[in-house]
Formats: sequence, structure tokens, C-alpha cells
Amino acid sequence: MSSIGKYGQEKLKNSKVLVIGAGGLGCPVLQYLTAAGVGNIGIIDYDVVDESNLQRQILYSINDIGINKAFAAKKRLLGLNPLINIVAYQFKLDNENALELFDQYDIIVDGSDNFSTRYLVNDASLLTGKALVYGAIFQFDGQVSVFNYKDGPSYRCLFPDSPKAGTVPNCSEIGVLGVLPGIVGTIQANQVLKMILGIGSVLNGTLMLVDGLENNQVKVNVQKDQEQIDRVISNKKDFKSYDYNLFCGLPKEESSEIDEEEISILSLENLINKEDIQLIDVREEWEIPAIKKWNAINIPLNTLSENLDKIDKQMKTIVFCQSGGRSANAISYLKEQGFNNLINLAGGVAIYNPQ
Repeated sequence: MSSIGKYGQEKLKNSKVLVIGAGGLGCPVLQYLTAAGVGNIGIIDYDVVDESNLQRQILYSINDIGINKAFAAKKRLLGLNPLINIVAYQFKLDNENALELFDQYDIIVDGSDNFSTRYLVNDASLLTGKALVYGAIFQFDGQVSVFNYKDGPSYRCLFPDSPKAGTVPNCSEIGVLGVLPGIVGTIQANQVLKMILGIGSVLNGTLMLVDGLENNQVKVNVQKDQEQIDRVISNKKDFKSYDYNLFCGLPKEESSEIDEEEISILSLENLINKEDIQLIDVREEWEIPAIKKWNAINIPLNTLSENLDKIDKQMKTIVFCQSGGRSANAISYLKEQGFNNLINLAGGVAIYNPQ
């Protein structure tokens, strides 16, 4: 293409892009950046490929099930373009490694699926002076924007406060139209390429809303909130100790012990064999097959009020869902109805890997 040419291709070859998450959004981003010749690509993802991912995570096949996503993506991408450098980081992004990792790249692409990671990614990119290409999906809708770029707004300018925990389910919980991550991820990749090449306009200070059901795209302005940005920068010394899960109202990290309101999945496995307990699964019926051996009572969250008679008030009760959000909401409701002895499964069954 004449507007890119040899000079533009050299800019792509010398660029460094880090993609957070090799899931629904990360897969199309990685595929197009690799095909375009971006010379240095980092992929960070500690999760493994699951059969349920294949509907939307188009880099993987059934042969990749159980393999780390960053590793599997790198292998597939090098088959597409062996002339670039790809680094697979097979660990979880956190406060301890984010700044050092981001320093090695020019542009950060956020393909994460939870709010605590999005805030962490935003703050780390802001503190390291890196542009951030943001994307998010929910059922039939998507969002794309560019943050921390050329003195533009930050993710915190758009979302200064996180949603209440459990109010916004992720893709694994609520489902997503399989092609939507491809649409949104392709728009993200387009932003990256234009930023590297210095051509066209990017979504700096603009949030693009994609409606996959009605074929609509709407752009809205994002106002810069300097106070939000200054707060992150002035607290750089506290970045490594900042609790993003707490900020987003998420359960504390998994523990091997039982507390009054929460249990880890390992402790639950032990408890099932020792005590007389009842298990309440508040997922939808189509989500259930993996945990059938637990013999849980299935009461989807939206039917809880009409099925209270199925729950024994006298028994210790473990409530669970896919990732812990809906079960926390269910427990709040049940407490209002006079139920006690309620314990939430921290992190849900998404981390469960049956043998």
C-alpha cells in the first residue's frame, strides 16, 4: 500500500506491542498484528485453553485444550509469520510485574475481561507513559477506545468508579456472540497499526460503541479528568501495594482455609467428604455439566425468589457460580430472606479443572 510502503513496514518491524490476554479480543488483535509484520509482540495470559473458548477464541483448536493460551497463541502465530519476535508470558499480570513489563513495549492492548485488570492495566500504562488500546465486549455489544495517548484521557476518566461486584458478568458467565470479539478486536488492531504508522485518526478521547445486533456504531466523547490522572501519577510509590480487587469489590484472594463467608475450591473438595452440606448452583442450566459430580441443587439466580423452599435453612450451604459474582449476589438476597450458614465459593468454578 503506497501510504505505508517500505518506510511504514520498517516502522511496524521495529515496533513493540504487548497484548494483555489471549482470549476473545486478544486472538484477532494478535492475528492481525502478526500478519501486518509488527516485529515484537508480547502476549501475557496465565489461563489455559478450554473447550468453551473455541467458539470465540479463533487462534485455538481442540488440540490446544489444556495448554497455556500465551504459549498456544505464540506457536500458532509463528506459523503465520516466523520473521517476527513473540514472547509468551505464562503468568498473571499483577502489581509486581506490570511496570517492568510495560516498560519494554511501545503500545499496550487490553484484551482482559474483568475490571480489576482493566484498572491495573490503565494505571500501569499511565505510569510508564504507554498508549493503551482498550476493548470490551458484552453479549452483542462492544467498546473500543485509546487511552493515555498524546495527553488524552485515561480509562479512569471514563470509569472513575468500578461497577459493583457481580453486577456485570463476564463472557464465561453470560455468553457472547462469537463474532463480536473478532469485530472489536479487529478495530483494536486497526488503532494499533495507525498509531505505529502515524496515519489516519485514532480513538483518542473517543469511545466507539458497537452494536452487533442492530449493526450500529456510535462514537461518544470522553472528557479528560486531570484529577483522576494526577491521582494515579502522584500515588506511583503505592502502585505495587494497591489492591485492585478490593477497589472493584471482588472477593479476597483464594485461601486454603474456610472463613465465615467464603471458601476456596480446594477446601470445598475436602469439606464435601467430611461434612453434611448442601450446594446451591446459581448458574444457568447450560453452564452446569463440568460440576455434576458435586450433586448440587441448580437454582439459577433469576429464579431464586421462587425456589426458596428447595433450600434447607438448617444446613451449612455453599453457593457457587462460574466466577463468584452471581453467588455473592445470591447470598446477599438469601440473607435478606432469613437464611444463615451461607458460604460463597471464592472465584467460582471457572478455576476448577476436573481430572
